[in-house]
This record gives sequence, structure tokens and C-alpha cells, in this order.
Amino acid sequence: MEVIKVHHPLVEAQVPEGPVVVAMGFFDGVHRGHQAVIARAKEEAVRRHVPLAVLTYDKLPGIVYQRYDEGVHYLTTIEKKLALLDKLGCDLVYLVDFTAKLGGLTPVEFVNQYLVKMHAVAVVAGFDHTYGPKDVATMQRLPEYAGGQFDVITVEKQESEKQKISSSRIRHLIDEGRVTTANEMLGYRYQTSGIVVHGLARGRTIGFPTANVAWNPLERIPAVGVYTVRFKVDGHWYGGMASVGYNVTFGQNKHKTIEVYLFDFHDNIYGEHVTVTWLKRLRGEVKFNGVEGLVAQLKQDQVDSMTILEDLAALPDIFD
Repeated sequence: MEVIKVHHPLVEAQVPEGPVVVAMGFFDGVHRGHQAVIARAKEEAVRRHVPLAVLTYDKLPGIVYQRYDEGVHYLTTIEKKLALLDKLGCDLVYLVDFTAKLGGLTPVEFVNQYLVKMHAVAVVAGFDHTYGPKDVATMQRLPEYAGGQFDVITVEKQESEKQKISSSRIRHLIDEGRVTTANEMLGYRYQTSGIVVHGLARGRTIGFPTANVAWNPLERIPAVGVYTVRFKVDGHWYGGMASVGYNVTFGQNKHKTIEVYLFDFHDNIYGEHVTVTWLKRLRGEVKFNGVEGLVAQLKQDQVDSMTILEDLAALPDIFD
């Protein structure tokens, strides 16, 4: 898959020759709704015997228009988004740097400066996709702006449990710790990445040594609590359980941490780049009166996690 990085304006020299089908979207998470768009676009590209190109952006377009006081945290980093698009059979990705100048284009300007310049013979997007001001840059009006220069294909709403599958909905689920439901909407198991760093080393004194993961600040971390996870380090996957929280029992940590206890694992992995796959939330963070109560709960968490790991559903680990 070829990736073309674009800073507005798109330069004709960047555009490969020949017609393409273009799928448009920000595609944060590349969830089941996005997958439906890509699949429909791929079908159209195959039918027309042309490559499938994706038009997407390097950052959330809303950054140009509004404040995010809590920071911006994605379901997929650029690297993971591109990896997913590659797995879905995309031939070419235009990764556009979303700036105020790009966001200021009228719908007709956007069509002519991007879609037409890309040699689109068909453009595919979700029913609620916009490419400019939300009141006018709609999929319903795209044929009007296209003026017959390309076909427009709109993919209807995709649902899970009678709810629309959307990136915003999945972000909310992750924020609540409802990773099982989020995984169903994603169509794969949610993952985050990080580096193993030194922590307080409290876990090893109670028989539960943990890997302290410094996570990518651009990624969305599940809510405080204890989770069953899979953990990838040095090319291998291991089962375990992760605590997202503040070590409230010992009262020594004012910062949120991710600490992962791995089953049947004893290697020194400080400094390693790792991936955490979030399977299920077991419970919230609890402040215990003493170490005995904490250890008893951790032993139960391990039993529960091992059962979950033995009975994994058929969702793929799509980044493997």
C-alpha cells in the first residue's frame, strides 16, 4: 500500500496517473462502520478494474474548529490506522495534514482540488460523512458538487445492538471501561501501545510483579479498573491482567498508571515496546484496608482472567 502525505494544497505531481475509486473518512478506529465503507469501495474498485484510494487525515479535523481541554486521544494512531487500511486491501492512501486552510475550502473547492485532482471515478463514504461545513458539505449534496465528474456511493448506517457504530460512541465506551462492547463495535480487540518503565515495584513484594507501561499519550486508555488483557512483547503474546489506576491502597501514586501482571512470565523487559490488548473489565479500582485483602482479590482476578483467556471469542487480533 502506497502512502502519499499531503500538506494543502494537493500538488498534481503527487497524484499517480490513472483513475481510482476514493473512500473518504477520518476512520479513527477503522471500526465496523468504516470497514463497510472500505469494503463497498473495494467492491467498486474491483468492478471497475482500478485501484482503491483512501482520503483520510493526520489529525482530528475538530482540532481546527474547537478546543479539547482534556487533550486529543485516538482509538488508532496514524501508524495503526494505516496498518488496518492495508489489511483491508487499500492500494493507496492520501494522508492529508488537516489545517485551517484545508478546512476553509468550500464544498466545490474541495471536490475540484482533491477528488477531481485524484482522478476519482467514484467516491464512497458513510451517510454522515462531511468534507466541509456540516450544513452544506453532506453526502446528499455531493452529487450536486461533483457535477457528473464522478459517481457518488453512500454507505448507510451500521448498527450494533440497535446503536449506530461510530468512533465517538466507541471512545465513550473505552472511557467507561466497557471494552467488550467497544470490541464488538470495532470488529477486533482494542489495543494500546507503550514502553515498559520502572515503577514503585510494590507488586513484586506481594507476589504480583507487574510491568509498568508508559503509554502513548495520543492513545485512548480505558477507564480506571482491572482488566483481563493479552500482552505482546518481543514478538510474543502472553496472558495477563492489567490495573489502570492510582494505587489507592498504598496511597503512593498521584498519577494514573498501567500495571500489567503476566502469567507464567519472568523476563526482564524494561525498555521494551509492548502492546496491550484489552479483553474485559473485571472490576473498578478498590482501596483495600490491608495487603491481605488486596492479595486475595488479585488471586481471584487471576482465576477470572485465566478463564476468560481460555474462552476467547472469535474476534481477531487484527494487528497480529
